[in-house]
Amino acid sequence: MNILVTGSAGHLGEAILRSLKGQGVQARGVDIKASAFTDHVGSITNREFVSNCLKNVYAVIHTATLHKPHIATHSNQNFIDTNVSGTLVLLEEAVAAGINTFVYTSTTSTFGAAMNPAAGEPAAWITEEVIPIPKNIYGVTKIAAENLCEMFARKHNLGIVILRTSRFFPEADDDAAVRGKYSAPNVQANELLYRRVEMEDVVDAHILAVEKAKAIGFGRYIISATTPFTRDDLAMLHTNAPEVVKRLFPDYEQLFAFQQWTMFPHIDRVYVNSRARAELGWQPKYDFAYVLQCLSEGIDFRSRLSRDVGSKGYHDTVFEQGPYPVE
Repeated sequence: MNILVTGSAGHLGEAILRSLKGQGVQARGVDIKASAFTDHVGSITNREFVSNCLKNVYAVIHTATLHKPHIATHSNQNFIDTNVSGTLVLLEEAVAAGINTFVYTSTTSTFGAAMNPAAGEPAAWITEEVIPIPKNIYGVTKIAAENLCEMFARKHNLGIVILRTSRFFPEADDDAAVRGKYSAPNVQANELLYRRVEMEDVVDAHILAVEKAKAIGFGRYIISATTPFTRDDLAMLHTNAPEVVKRLFPDYEQLFAFQQWTMFPHIDRVYVNSRARAELGWQPKYDFAYVLQCLSEGIDFRSRLSRDVGSKGYHDTVFEQGPYPVE
């Protein structure tokens, strides 16, 4: 019996398959694109194709999606077809095949406007209780797919875990102003304080979710690096983030200066992973303290898995202005 991983040509799909196969777990990859980790090439919207892929499968990890980088290059209908209809086909065929475990990769982007406090307000403390306010078609379709998952969990006794992952892509930021001021490693190091997670930790969360989905029944979790901040830090974070970071990590400025890095002046939200740690038993290894340790030792703070997967981009086209066109 196998685990079926959709989106096997993407960053996360490949990383999950590398890890599962490295652990001796039988797994198959599905993607619309051929790759070294794709066993079945085809669309998840094709019911016959999906049905054939689900033979001798006991669990599905569904990472395939159109992402935020596709907003300017794909239509709203494309997003609905892939993110909503494709998820529905997978859920229906999983039930028909007698599969009882389904892990869905969602995103913290679903929170949308709820993550953007007004000037003068504290930074937002983002837990699973925060009501999403999607601000683009990506967020809308991911929420719709989450709702389908919840309906199937309750209606068909399907064990489903939704993982709302924060940023883990290796590409440079899509904001030209950010790219102009900070190097990509600087950005990603800063983000591990509040809105990023390392690839290896994301994979571990997915594997734990497969193991525990049936016992959980239905669960929704934020998957982001463990923040050092508390609610008491939120007001200062939104006005003077470096001051908070210096209080918690007195040596960070010296280590950053050696790299010619700087801290963001403001932080507008903090993702909280406490529920995932408590209920999944997830223990993320990579955080800002780990970054500083690596800087002091002169080594790369990225995981080996992240480096092995590398940067894939999101389009076949190479764009001159940034990693992808912005809406």
